[in-house]
Amino acid sequence: MSAPAAPSTPPAPAPAPAAPPVETMTVKVNGKTVQVPKTMPDWQGKPAPTTMLQAARIAGVDIPHYCYHDKLPVAGNCRMCLVEFGTPMIGPDRKPVLNEDGTPKIARSVLPYEPGTARGAIACATPISPGMEIYADSKATQQMRESVLESLLINHPLDCTICDQAGECKLQEYSVQHGKAGSQFVEAKVHKPKAVDLGPRIVLDDERCILCTRCIRFTRDIAGDDALGIVNRGSYNTIGAFEPGRFDNNYTLNTVDLCPVGALTSKDFRFKMRVWFLKETKSLCTSCGTGCNITIGSREGVIHRYEPRDNDAVNGPWMCDSGRLNYRWIGRADRLKEVLRTSSGGPRERITWNAALETAADILRRAPQGGVAFVVSARQTNEELFLLKKLATHTGALTDSVPREGDPDRLLVSADRNPNSNGVRLTGMAFTEFGFNLLKIADGIALGRIRTLVVFGEDLTREGLGPELLAKLDALIVSDILPNATTAAATLLLPGAAHAEKRGTFVNVKGRLQRFQKAVEPPGDARPESEFLQELVQAVTGEEPARSIEGLFNRMAAGVPAFAGVEWARIGDAGVTVQL
Repeated sequence: MSAPAAPSTPPAPAPAPAAPPVETMTVKVNGKTVQVPKTMPDWQGKPAPTTMLQAARIAGVDIPHYCYHDKLPVAGNCRMCLVEFGTPMIGPDRKPVLNEDGTPKIARSVLPYEPGTARGAIACATPISPGMEIYADSKATQQMRESVLESLLINHPLDCTICDQAGECKLQEYSVQHGKAGSQFVEAKVHKPKAVDLGPRIVLDDERCILCTRCIRFTRDIAGDDALGIVNRGSYNTIGAFEPGRFDNNYTLNTVDLCPVGALTSKDFRFKMRVWFLKETKSLCTSCGTGCNITIGSREGVIHRYEPRDNDAVNGPWMCDSGRLNYRWIGRADRLKEVLRTSSGGPRERITWNAALETAADILRRAPQGGVAFVVSARQTNEELFLLKKLATHTGALTDSVPREGDPDRLLVSADRNPNSNGVRLTGMAFTEFGFNLLKIADGIALGRIRTLVVFGEDLTREGLGPELLAKLDALIVSDILPNATTAAATLLLPGAAHAEKRGTFVNVKGRLQRFQKAVEPPGDARPESEFLQELVQAVTGEEPARSIEGLFNRMAAGVPAFAGVEWARIGDAGVTVQL
């Protein structure tokens, strides 16, 4: 009887087809020859003919502009990007006209240069053509820019000293860089409405508006709320809402970022702080699972605003209003600032961190296997969850997390209102279905099997574990940022830090691993949880702590399969995708 045939080796997967080569054109920008793609993504990400402005960017030349924005439809109405250009001359025989040295002869749009004769093309909307030459700094181009700026400033008020946009104003910057010291205009300025209440979060000063229409195009084409338009005619054109005071979608504050002048201002930030005093910190929005990239503006330990930070893999240059304004709680006066312990039958007392961690370690070391439960928030960082998992594994604890759900929208808001639900799953602190073990934990406490409960960032009294049930515990160790009914019942209270007060990483709903930086210091005795958790892990398990957040992350990456091969330095400002 013959032996069975050995199983055949499966064929190797076919290699992925190579991407087609990018078709390019040769153009010159300020005399520099560059190869430019024939097409580039438009505001919707679809291929479109490459424009003169895009070609200049590739060549490292900045062409000033107001109405143009990478993520908005092209309007071409501000004319600030007018440039002189040249194209190869074509003879009567439809063949290129050559110079004596054999190079193509270029017909310039303004040659010879004569004051008052400058004619150019708007770089934001004019496609390039083979052999085109762009003169972004020629005398004719400079003349056109000066004329456009003079026109824009005719009716503009001279109120830079009191304008909220000062320091971030493109009209101010371009006037210095490209404008003229004097103006030929001697007539009286046209006065327009000031401090118009456009909606619950926006104030409009029509006198400052240069009618770039960025706000109109964003509201109509991105937010899907066609609420703004231009009214009146000629010099009396103004921006207005179709219903006065009703500009109220969840993305209105993006128009403040888009406005190149001080026409649209945020009621939240208006007259609050000069922008050049602000320290800017790269961070993340924690309002939902999208994980929008943001910049935190702070001064002297106080947060004054959030702004979106451009990341095409997550939020582009946008963010929702609710997330943008979700920072005020960080500076609340009732923040938890003291480490507190309640002795049996006695009042609460303030203790040191060393005493608190010794107490917590002693409780966890003495606890029988299965006598401890952990409930952690999906607002904790991956590093904190990794450390909590070590403690839970060491004590044989039951673990869970609390879900937060809401209505999503078509743009950025996720149905998952936790910023790090995937981090909880990947570190093993909860099942796919959050809240699955909460009932088991409640039953364990009621039956006396669970005598110690560790809670990070959650108010369990809202999840069915009332004060009467929590009172049955021998030890309730709680870490949180703001007071609630669970912190009031804690036998050991450890004040934590908001995300703006520490460093760490989250994983958003699409599996994007992102890091954030520390903007301000936590108040009082509050500390970043990863710091004191490392000390607690060392006291309970004997494991040496990492020397930095970078070292802690790299240690976690070696122990969590989804993060394998990722190092802190590799995450960068835009993040990396991990396998969920």
